[in-house]
Amino acid sequence: MSNTSNRKPANAVNPLVETRDVIAMKEKTGNLYESIVVISRRANQISVNMKEELHKKLDEFNSHTDNLEEVHENKEQIELSRVYERLANAPLMSINEFNEDQIYYRKK
Repeated sequence: MSNTSNRKPANAVNPLVETRDVIAMKEKTGNLYESIVVISRRANQISVNMKEELHKKLDEFNSHTDNLEEVHENKEQIELSRVYERLANAPLMSINEFNEDQIYYRKK
């Protein structure tokens, strides 16, 4: 059996995934490591916001009458989870925002 059956198709790769020009990243802040810190802090913000948003939407499906024995699958809940799984991950989104000058940061 070949390993190709376990691979994702090429079109499943997020378009935000690409090689990055670290020289251009360095030029924005004057220091590559400072740029990375800005990107990572924004990625943390995005991640927290996405998590809070998902939990708010999933809380709508929770009922107080459910107990461990009565948990059943909800198709809408599963679809909502799939939508969030398909989103670009937070670091990729923050790199994209950084490259498009959509992140405000203070230089020290």
